[in-house]
Amino acid sequence: MAEKLTPGDTAPAFTLKDATGADVSLSDYRGRNTIVYFYPAAATPGCTKQACDFRDSLASLQAAGYEVLGISPDPVGKLASFADAQGLTFPLLSDEDHAVAEAYAAWGEKKNYGRTYEGLIRSTVVVDPDGKVAVAQYNVRATGHVAKLRKDLKLEEVG
Repeated sequence: MAEKLTPGDTAPAFTLKDATGADVSLSDYRGRNTIVYFYPAAATPGCTKQACDFRDSLASLQAAGYEVLGISPDPVGKLASFADAQGLTFPLLSDEDHAVAEAYAAWGEKKNYGRTYEGLIRSTVVVDPDGKVAVAQYNVRATGHVAKLRKDLKLEEVG
């Protein structure tokens, strides 16, 4: 497993398919602050809550100069259904072989109900306009994460 990213590191480059099957690259977002968040599985309760929080905060995040990309190991078809069902308007990217999650240290050993296994670690990395890591958060909670991230980025809460 890769070392956890820290502020100042160069964010690993990637190109993944979005929910429409189009290629999306981190380099497409060069010159903008980009929130890259990793979530375990589309359409599960926690991941739906987190995605909807990003959806509901998207306009204010974009107004503050931040774009949002969600990455999971789900296939493109499942992402398309999830985006449609929840009205998600930011890109959801398919990392089925979890290579990008591994590069971002968002894939590794997890424990659940006494069982140890390999899986996606809910994580968020904010990439600055120059492609450097500005913030790296691991083992984040689905509920309340967007509000905490806004606070950590010193963005005004709206509403």
